[in-house]
Amino acid sequence: MADVYRWRLAPDGLATRRQLRALGLRPGGQDVAAEVHRPRRRKPPLVAYLYRIEHAKPVRPMTPGRAAALAAAMLARRTCPNCRTDAGYCIPRSLGMCVPCHDTPARCEGNRSVLP
Repeated sequence: MADVYRWRLAPDGLATRRQLRALGLRPGGQDVAAEVHRPRRRKPPLVAYLYRIEHAKPVRPMTPGRAAALAAAMLARRTCPNCRTDAGYCIPRSLGMCVPCHDTPARCEGNRSVLP
Protein backbone atom coordinates (compact mmCIF):
# COMPACT_ATOMS: atom_id res chain seq x y z
CA MET A 1 0.00 0.00 0.00
CA ALA A 2 1.36 3.40 -0.99
CA ASP A 3 1.71 6.15 1.61
CA VAL A 4 -1.10 8.69 1.66
CA TYR A 5 -0.48 12.40 2.28
CA ARG A 6 -2.85 15.32 2.54
CA TRP A 7 -2.82 18.09 -0.05
CA ARG A 8 0.47 20.06 -0.11
CA LEU A 9 2.01 17.91 2.64
CA ALA A 10 3.97 15.39 0.56
CA PRO A 11 7.70 15.13 1.38
CA ASP A 12 10.46 16.25 -0.98
CA GLY A 13 11.73 13.69 -3.46
CA LEU A 14 8.27 12.78 -4.75
CA ALA A 15 6.56 14.22 -7.82
CA THR A 16 3.47 13.74 -9.98
CA ARG A 17 3.71 12.81 -13.66
CA ARG A 18 3.29 16.46 -14.67
CA GLN A 19 5.99 17.58 -12.27
CA LEU A 20 8.31 14.86 -13.59
CA ARG A 21 7.61 15.95 -17.17
CA ALA A 22 8.46 19.56 -16.26
CA LEU A 23 11.82 18.24 -15.04
CA GLY A 24 12.32 16.30 -18.29
CA LEU A 25 11.68 12.95 -16.60
CA ARG A 26 9.16 10.09 -16.75
CA PRO A 27 8.21 7.46 -14.15
CA GLY A 28 10.05 4.77 -16.13
CA GLY A 29 8.03 1.76 -14.98
CA GLN A 30 8.33 2.35 -11.25
CA ASP A 31 5.38 1.70 -8.98
CA VAL A 32 3.42 4.50 -7.33
CA ALA A 33 5.35 5.57 -4.24
CA ALA A 34 2.60 7.60 -2.56
CA GLU A 35 -0.73 9.34 -3.05
CA VAL A 36 -1.84 12.89 -2.32
CA HIS A 37 -5.49 13.37 -1.41
CA ARG A 38 -7.15 16.74 -1.89
CA PRO A 39 -10.37 16.85 0.14
CA ARG A 40 -13.61 18.16 -1.39
CA ARG A 41 -17.00 18.87 0.13
CA ARG A 42 -19.58 16.14 -0.38
CA LYS A 43 -17.42 14.38 -2.97
CA PRO A 44 -14.63 11.86 -2.77
CA PRO A 45 -11.16 13.40 -2.58
CA LEU A 46 -9.07 14.11 -5.66
CA VAL A 47 -6.13 11.71 -5.83
CA ALA A 48 -2.71 12.37 -7.35
CA TYR A 49 -0.11 9.62 -7.64
CA LEU A 50 3.47 10.40 -6.68
CA TYR A 51 6.67 8.83 -8.00
CA ARG A 52 10.23 8.93 -6.67
CA ILE A 53 12.34 11.47 -8.53
CA GLU A 54 15.58 9.51 -8.01
CA HIS A 55 14.10 6.46 -9.80
CA ALA A 56 12.69 8.47 -12.72
CA LYS A 57 14.21 8.15 -16.17
CA PRO A 58 14.79 10.82 -18.83
CA VAL A 59 12.02 11.46 -21.35
CA ARG A 60 12.56 9.62 -24.61
CA PRO A 61 13.56 11.97 -27.44
CA MET A 62 11.05 12.81 -30.18
CA THR A 63 11.82 10.85 -33.35
CA PRO A 64 10.95 12.17 -36.83
CA GLY A 65 8.28 9.46 -37.23
CA ARG A 66 6.62 10.34 -33.93
CA ALA A 67 6.74 14.05 -34.81
CA ALA A 68 5.07 13.37 -38.18
CA ALA A 69 2.37 11.21 -36.56
CA LEU A 70 1.68 13.88 -33.94
CA ALA A 71 1.45 16.59 -36.62
CA ALA A 72 -1.03 14.49 -38.64
CA ALA A 73 -3.17 13.81 -35.57
CA MET A 74 -3.27 17.49 -34.65
CA LEU A 75 -4.19 18.45 -38.23
CA ALA A 76 -7.11 16.00 -38.06
CA ARG A 77 -8.30 17.61 -34.81
CA ARG A 78 -8.15 21.09 -36.39
CA THR A 79 -9.93 20.20 -39.66
CA CYS A 80 -13.66 21.01 -39.74
CA PRO A 81 -15.74 18.09 -41.07
CA ASN A 82 -18.25 20.53 -42.64
CA CYS A 83 -16.11 23.01 -44.56
CA ARG A 84 -12.93 20.89 -44.66
CA THR A 85 -10.69 23.82 -43.69
CA ASP A 86 -7.99 24.05 -41.04
CA ALA A 87 -9.67 26.06 -38.28
CA GLY A 88 -6.35 26.93 -36.62
CA TYR A 89 -7.55 25.47 -33.30
CA CYS A 90 -8.81 22.09 -32.12
CA ILE A 91 -12.46 21.64 -33.09
CA PRO A 92 -14.61 21.47 -29.93
CA ARG A 93 -16.07 17.98 -29.56
CA SER A 94 -19.24 19.51 -28.12
CA LEU A 95 -19.87 21.35 -31.42
CA GLY A 96 -18.49 18.78 -33.86
CA MET A 97 -17.54 21.56 -36.30
CA CYS A 98 -15.69 24.86 -36.35
CA VAL A 99 -17.28 27.81 -34.58
CA PRO A 100 -18.16 29.76 -37.78
CA CYS A 101 -19.97 26.68 -39.21
CA HIS A 102 -21.83 26.25 -35.93
CA ASP A 103 -22.78 29.92 -35.61
CA THR A 104 -23.78 30.45 -39.27
CA PRO A 105 -24.89 27.13 -40.80
CA ALA A 106 -25.88 28.83 -44.07
CA ARG A 107 -22.26 29.88 -44.62
CA CYS A 108 -21.10 26.28 -44.93
CA GLU A 109 -24.29 24.81 -46.45
CA GLY A 110 -22.75 24.30 -49.88
CA ASN A 111 -19.47 22.95 -48.51
CA ARG A 112 -21.06 20.40 -46.19
CA SER A 113 -19.96 16.79 -46.55
CA VAL A 114 -22.46 13.95 -46.65
CA LEU A 115 -24.35 13.96 -43.36
CA PRO A 116 -27.26 11.73 -42.25
